[in-house]
Amino acid sequence: MVPSMAKNKTVFVCSDCGSDYGKWQGQCNDCGAWNTLKQLSIGEAGRGGNRSGSRSTARVGYAGEVSRLSVLSEVATAETPRIPSCMGELDRVLGGGMVPGSVILISGNPGAGKSTLLLQVLCRAAGQLKALYVTGEESLAQIAMRGRRLGLPMDHVQAMAETSVERIIDTWREVGPGLCVIDSIQSMYSESADSAPGSVTQVRESAALLIREAKASNAVLILVGHVTKDGSLAGPRVLEHMIDTFIMFDGESDARFRTLRSSKNRYGAVNEVGIFAMTERGLVEVSNPSAIFLSRDQQVPPGSIVMVAWEGTRPLLLEVQALVDESLMGNPRRVSVGFEASRLSMLLAVLHRHGGLQVGDQDVFVNAVGGFRLTETSSDLALLLAIVSSFRNIALPKELICYGEVGLGGEIRPVPNGQERLREAAKHGFKRAIVPRGNAPRKPIPGIEVVGVTSLREALDAVAV
Repeated sequence: MVPSMAKNKTVFVCSDCGSDYGKWQGQCNDCGAWNTLKQLSIGEAGRGGNRSGSRSTARVGYAGEVSRLSVLSEVATAETPRIPSCMGELDRVLGGGMVPGSVILISGNPGAGKSTLLLQVLCRAAGQLKALYVTGEESLAQIAMRGRRLGLPMDHVQAMAETSVERIIDTWREVGPGLCVIDSIQSMYSESADSAPGSVTQVRESAALLIREAKASNAVLILVGHVTKDGSLAGPRVLEHMIDTFIMFDGESDARFRTLRSSKNRYGAVNEVGIFAMTERGLVEVSNPSAIFLSRDQQVPPGSIVMVAWEGTRPLLLEVQALVDESLMGNPRRVSVGFEASRLSMLLAVLHRHGGLQVGDQDVFVNAVGGFRLTETSSDLALLLAIVSSFRNIALPKELICYGEVGLGGEIRPVPNGQERLREAAKHGFKRAIVPRGNAPRKPIPGIEVVGVTSLREALDAVAV
């Protein structure tokens, strides 16, 4: 009798959201994207598998131990030891350091400094654990030249230029690294997948093999991922579900500052932000970003105001700029840099209805100074005050600061951590603050006058614009 052989099951996976279908179709039903379904072959065990094992038969898990049933309340919850990356801003985003056996995915625009950052981390962490750098896009000479230019200690860092996942895993088992960097996952390929490197099948299969090896050896694995033109992660979105931490490295190649922001972290918070400055000696941590972002001239122009944002566990002072100019076209432009464009349109409608200011025939440009990207709603009040200041050509006081969320009814809503924001503003010498009345302190804060407002009209009257 001919033994049953393994079958290959063919599915079609959406490269944007990871949804799979039994047959090809033009549009993904889950995310609505067109022409994103890619063919993927999956090995399927035969139906006549061996079932003769006893009921106590166990399976081998990622850590190499036998997996058995456990009562959840009896599972030990000891704190997992973390490995410091020797870069405080990166440790802040990771939640206190790197966890053994974790998989970290770092993505960002070309030229943002991903390879520079990881080379710095490897060279500094190599003194406490074995480090392996695998490159599939650069030669070893290029990496060595970068390390010498930055003055990094590279004596304990082992590197290899390889794209085959099977050969990488063989070397991994010989070296036994505690920290491994794969640059990048899109350049890797597995011999078990019949497709070109960078395809959905190869990225998914290569990542699965590398993640399994990292879990089995209890090592930290850092994957570098490419981004598409719109700034999202290239390749299958299911890669985000396979890893433990996903970090976006924001910043243009010609900008001085870079930001690290995590959108997924199984070992810490996801709202932390790390800030670096790109110098000739590599990436340098910015421990006090408020002082850098507030380097303003003595004469403040109209359309400029400072707000207090809250990023992770710390306040951050940022300058908000707006420019309102008469439009020469039939369709006025709305350009937003660092803010959500849809929210800007909503705030302009609120300004018209509840602030009595019509800017429908004006071009409106808003910008967060320093290339920072704001995601919270506490910037609403600062945006509107800057727009009104530019439209009426009236400069706001340099010692003025504000924050607050603006509702569709023109009300000013309180935001979290109001007291900490005011103390940060007072520490940097600001004398007056326009804040939601719900954030007004019960006891005066030395050095700063706090004006609590409940509506947009009260805020405009408070600054006399």
